[in-house]
Amino acid sequence: MSTREMTSPPTVTRRLSKVPEITIWFWIVKILCTTVGESFADFINVALGVGLVPTAIIFTVATAVVLAVQMRLRRYRPGAYWLMVVMLSITGTLYTDLLTDQAGVPLWVSSSVFAAMLAVVFTIWFVKERTLSIHSIVTVPREAFYWLAVLVTFALGTALGDWTLELTGWGPGVSVLLPLVLIGIVTALWRFGANPVLAFWIAYILTRPLGANIGDWLGLTAPEGGLGLGTLTTSIIFLAAILATVVYLSVSKADVVEHASNKAAPAAPPARRRTALGILSAVAVGTVALLAYTNSLPHASALAAEGPAAGCTAGSAPLTGSEAKAAAHANFPAANVAEFRTIASDTLALVKKGDQSGAAARITDLESAWDDDQPALSAADCAAWTFIDQQIDPVLTAVRSHTPNPATEQAVLNDLLATLGGA
Repeated sequence: MSTREMTSPPTVTRRLSKVPEITIWFWIVKILCTTVGESFADFINVALGVGLVPTAIIFTVATAVVLAVQMRLRRYRPGAYWLMVVMLSITGTLYTDLLTDQAGVPLWVSSSVFAAMLAVVFTIWFVKERTLSIHSIVTVPREAFYWLAVLVTFALGTALGDWTLELTGWGPGVSVLLPLVLIGIVTALWRFGANPVLAFWIAYILTRPLGANIGDWLGLTAPEGGLGLGTLTTSIIFLAAILATVVYLSVSKADVVEHASNKAAPAAPPARRRTALGILSAVAVGTVALLAYTNSLPHASALAAEGPAAGCTAGSAPLTGSEAKAAAHANFPAANVAEFRTIASDTLALVKKGDQSGAAARITDLESAWDDDQPALSAADCAAWTFIDQQIDPVLTAVRSHTPNPATEQAVLNDLLATLGGA
């Protein structure tokens, strides 16, 4: 998608430009970066066992370093620019995950918080600079506003995408369709005459859940509805695609239109802009109605979010270990509890034998079984589900760690077995 204000500004301004032209290449690389943000963050956090908080700290520091380099440049450089987008994609994803997975903040709350933050950023940006167009990024303050807005859009897109999955229960393949269709509608309305800046930022937000869903679809196992490539393979594929595309753009300059006319394209008639805005509003209402209807269906009524306490009653007190054990045995199907206990016991035995690869493979069975039964268990007793879910997370991290510690593995497995009735 392009914008009606993408015509190159005067030469002196273009020399200071810090963003590419908004061509189809822009959106291709943006989606690639977004997919990497989902898959690579999961790989570092889960597969390597680094943990969510350390991963977020690492990428926050790395993002600050890359930002410092990018801000020192006087014009758009594809390598630096898209590396910055990749870093913000990963970091924004991690910030949302910190709220949902670490702090237990419901996704509707984190979505609202990030939406409010984005509104504040845009308001301050517009009041100070009188424009939100990315083609006006020719000063340091405007570039600072731009990157801050990009970071918040990634966090907001992550929260909205995860919240959609919570409400609908759609698999990773089907979940690609909603943001894809919405982006198509926004593109058509931009061509019809919608405000180009508004259309750009809506599309920018929507590419986040689109890329994340593509990453999940490719990376998740077949029982989870994915293609089973894994987070590492998915990350490598998309990082290679980003690198190849950026090299091409650096050589071809396909995303830099230096020779374009400096004459601004005519704005769409006010009537068309009003009509487009009305259609956008109707699409937004229709999307909310679709999500509400899907959420009301029996199979989606108890979907859990990525956050640990998504379906619990607000203000409910967390359970103690003995309370969680009693609640699980009273409210969860005995066959499910027995399956979880067996897998955890098998994993513990493998850890004690020193068979780390076998333990990592076996614990994946627990993750798959827990995720498959999650809607029913959360609906049966959300507090007990939350307690056990918070015990399973450190088990997965410890057993899958790149540098496993047998003592830590045994400790977290014994804690889980104590709740499941196996220790």
